[in-house]
Amino acid sequence: MKKNILLLAITLFSFVNTLSAQDTKRVGGQIIYGSNLEALGLGVIGELPVAPKMVISPSFSFYFPKDQGFVKQSAWELNGNLNYIFIEDDNLVFYGIGGLNYTNIRVKSDIPGLGNFSNSVGRIGLNLGAGSNFDIGMSFLPFAEIKYILGDFDRLVIGAGIKFNL
Repeated sequence: MKKNILLLAITLFSFVNTLSAQDTKRVGGQIIYGSNLEALGLGVIGELPVAPKMVISPSFSFYFPKDQGFVKQSAWELNGNLNYIFIEDDNLVFYGIGGLNYTNIRVKSDIPGLGNFSNSVGRIGLNLGAGSNFDIGMSFLPFAEIKYILGDFDRLVIGAGIKFNL
């Protein structure tokens, strides 16, 4: 059993070290807009190559709270995506996005005479979309993504930011 685990670990390590499509790990920041939340947000995003033309891309984003009189709404999301690289040339990488999303929305209200109310709900969804990395020859890599989240909190999310090589 130990030999099998060791052999699997060596094989995976060798495979990851010989990646040809994108062999660079990256981390960065992004600004996003969620359509049904009608809010901007900030987030962090990463890229970890796992196979030729495949990258795991986790991200966490927090939407800016909305104040609607006596009601305040805030939201955050956690994503685990697998990006498949369709086009790769010297200055552009175009990829498809597929993965899971967890969104949490919190609503708080303070209505005079009725007291305070607070509720938080989270739901899982499916991410489908596309993105591009733009190599401009700098120490950072600009990118843009658009995805649709299918689930109880359906929405279109548009994001852009920069990634840095690790």
